[in-house]
Amino acid sequence: MNNGELLAAFKEKAVQIDAVMEADLAVVESPLLAEIIRHAIFQGGKRIRPLLTLLAASLVGNPPADTPRLAISFEYLHAASLLHDDVIDHATLRRGAETANTIWGMEPVILAGDYLHAHAMALASEVGGSTAMALIGRATAAMVESEFMQMHNARESLIAEEKYFQVLMGKTAALIAAACEAGIAHNQGSNEQRIALRTYGTNLGLAFQIVDDLLDYLGDPAKTGKAVGNDFQEGKMTLPLIKTLEKAEAKDRDVLIGLLKATSQERSRQIATAHAIIEKYQGFSLARTQAESLLAEAIAGLAIFGEAKAKDSLIGLAQYVLSRDK
Repeated sequence: MNNGELLAAFKEKAVQIDAVMEADLAVVESPLLAEIIRHAIFQGGKRIRPLLTLLAASLVGNPPADTPRLAISFEYLHAASLLHDDVIDHATLRRGAETANTIWGMEPVILAGDYLHAHAMALASEVGGSTAMALIGRATAAMVESEFMQMHNARESLIAEEKYFQVLMGKTAALIAAACEAGIAHNQGSNEQRIALRTYGTNLGLAFQIVDDLLDYLGDPAKTGKAVGNDFQEGKMTLPLIKTLEKAEAKDRDVLIGLLKATSQERSRQIATAHAIIEKYQGFSLARTQAESLLAEAIAGLAIFGEAKAKDSLIGLAQYVLSRDK
């Protein structure tokens, strides 16, 4: 299955997931709350998390009929986190549209995020019982803690690779891993199968962010929607830069550190310099190799599912993450 076929199949499933969410959210009585939620959820997005829940459940036979309702709880939690992130960051745009906090202000948007979070927990408990509830609870705790880690790291001009991955584990990987594990658990998968899906989801989330880091330096702005070197301009320590600083000679390391401590305008003018130093010490290729290794481990763990059809989609998704250009 090539990327085009994979994305077409996912798009078809995403339409079905949207229909389940439309029906589920019909119970919201407040017009303002309903409007904010619709803005947060139906403004785009590939529905990767609920898709993963459905695919994971399909690895061990036909999933229970209520699996789609369990799956949407992960989309709700993801949307809640984005609402809160935009408030924290004072963001004005997301996916090319005005953020909810720009339109309605902070207070109602925070409350809408709280509602989605609470609704996700209730739905997970109702459909998936204590197992799903525990998975969502742990993922939520990891997401919140990663925000505190990120705030701490932001006060430091340099961070180690270990701290970088600690943030990614909570910010990106924890919810994806929970979505995968909840799906297989809901269809009575074994403990070994649950571990395989937890590893798959964790590694998929980590690799996705590493590829994001690479696209920031190497991507086509027309496809990524971001200027080249945007992360560096903002002074963010991403994996290619971290790996370069670990290897660089003192002179080149001092140049990079000096730029990280400079103004964003100066970093913007010196992006080509930073790019050349990262290239010199193979920062890009080392980061890509790490993403490849994570995804290879994710795919290898799926071997226990034999010839299950859903496995092809999960393998295809891992390969897409590595080859994507936006």
